Parts: sequence; C-alpha cells; structure tokens
Amino acid sequence: MTETSESKTGARIERLPLARFTTLGVGGEAEVWFVSDHQQLAEAMAQPYRILGGGSNLVIDDGGVPERVIRLSGPLAGRNLTPDAELSDGDLIVTGWVGGGVPLPGLIRALQKLGYSNLEGTVGIPAQVGGAVWMNAGTRYGEMFGGLHTLEIATPDGLKVVTPDDLRWGYRDSGIPRNHIVTRVRLKLQRSTPEEVLAKMTLADTARKGQPKMKTPGCAFKNPGGMGAGRLIDEAGLKGAQVGGALIAPEHANFIVNLGGATAADVHALLDLIRARVGVPLELEYELWPDDMQRQGMPVSAGAQWSAELK
Repeated sequence: MTETSESKTGARIERLPLARFTTLGVGGEAEVWFVSDHQQLAEAMAQPYRILGGGSNLVIDDGGVPERVIRLSGPLAGRNLTPDAELSDGDLIVTGWVGGGVPLPGLIRALQKLGYSNLEGTVGIPAQVGGAVWMNAGTRYGEMFGGLHTLEIATPDGLKVVTPDDLRWGYRDSGIPRNHIVTRVRLKLQRSTPEEVLAKMTLADTARKGQPKMKTPGCAFKNPGGMGAGRLIDEAGLKGAQVGGALIAPEHANFIVNLGGATAADVHALLDLIRARVGVPLELEYELWPDDMQRQGMPVSAGAQWSAELK
C-alpha cells in the first residue's frame, strides 16, 4: 500500500514507481510531489527536484532517481481558452492562462472545436503543455513556439514571465534551462474554423501513420543536419534490433518500443548500439534520468541558474 503524506503547504507526497507516468513504461521509484499552486511548487523546489509531465520523450533509470519528482495538478493543470480582450485583436487570439500540467492532446482537440489555429501541427504528441513547451515539441507541420504569447516559468529565484522573443529557442529547444518549470502559458492563436483546423490536424496525423503504436518515448534522436535519423539507423541495418524487451521499431527506426517487460538498461543498450553503428554523430531527443545531467556535468539541484539571457 502506498504511503501518502502532505507537505507544509498542502502538496500531496507519495513514493511511486515512475514507470506508470511514462509513455515507455520503464523507471524505478521516487518521491512524487503533486503540487497545485505556486506556494506548493516553491516548497517542492526548495530541495533537489525534477519535473515530470506527460512522460513522453523520457527514459528513467531502473533504480529511479534520488530527487523529489514534481507533478503539476489542480489549477496548474487547468486551462482558460477565453480570448483576452486586451491582448486579442481581430483574428489574433491570445488566450487566458493554460497550466503546464494540461495534457496537450486534449488541448489540441479543444482548440479545434473552437476553430483556433497555430498548434494543430502538434497533434498526436502525448505530452503535457509544460514539457512540450520546454522542449519545443512539434512535427514538420508545426511546433509549440508557433502558438505561444507568454510563458510563466518557475525558477529557484521565483517566477519569471517572458515571451518567446526573450528566449533562444529553436528546433526541439526552448532555450529554457533544465530544472526550470513552465507553470503556465498564454497561447497566441489565429481564428479559423473547426473544419479548417481539423483538415490541418488530419494532414499532420496522416504523416504519423508509419510510427509504431506500442509503448515508446517517441523519436530517439534529433535529425542531424537535415538528414533523417531514422533513415540513418535503417541504413545501418538496425531496424528490428532487440535487447531484452526493447526493440528498434520495424515501422520507423528512430523509435524504440517496449515489447513488454523492457528495462531502461535494455533501452540504453540499443541507444549505444545505434551510436556505435551510425557513422554520423547523433544527438538524443530523449531526456535521460539521471544520466543526462550527470553526463553533461550539470547539477540536479534547486540552485540551477538561467543559462539564457533575458531581455
């Protein structure tokens, strides 16, 4: 039976297997903090922490992580899609605040029904808004920063409100440092019709039909220099390679899937195999816990500082 406690500010705390929060379905235990307001978030960030959203694009070690893991809930997972009268103008729609804990797929469906365009290219990405913004998630048909007006970000020094122009964002990169938390955003959208938005969503979704349907974190590597990472892995003869319960997907070689019972160690073995066999340096699109920060010499702590210069 899971033991549940409450922090001084009312955050719910449980020790849980992180595998249940990831699309890959691997990951050991950690102390999970469910925070619903800024006060609870500030308390959670007072000790070494990590933020966990929709759990896509993530491979967590089989031993879990020693830091507390933060999940946004309550009002920080709520959304207000009503146009802001002061910021909106004609067909330009700027919404109220959308919480970082809001599931992206549900948000995209809601925007389609309203006939609001700009983010339909992210259809099918199984993320929460905060994580999707943090990595500028997207497809060839659009990315998160194509629909952002304002970002509220929790840092160890307090909240910052910035715009996309304040950040050095780009392909699969927001310019937001690790361990800073996208708590809320305002969306910048274009008024369209539900039918037109649905047509664009269908186009983007059709392009994903060749992707595997099993448990997966998504694309393993970023496309290097305009070349397709999946094609490079395929040309190296690695489609269908398997270690334990992890498989390089036959449908698309840039995806690793969990056949059932896969471990993080199995996934790491396949990633190492790909790097060894592909003749081009590949940059991971996955985030690895805890190896990503350790390998880059980056501390996992509440004292991390901004690496981007804000205007």
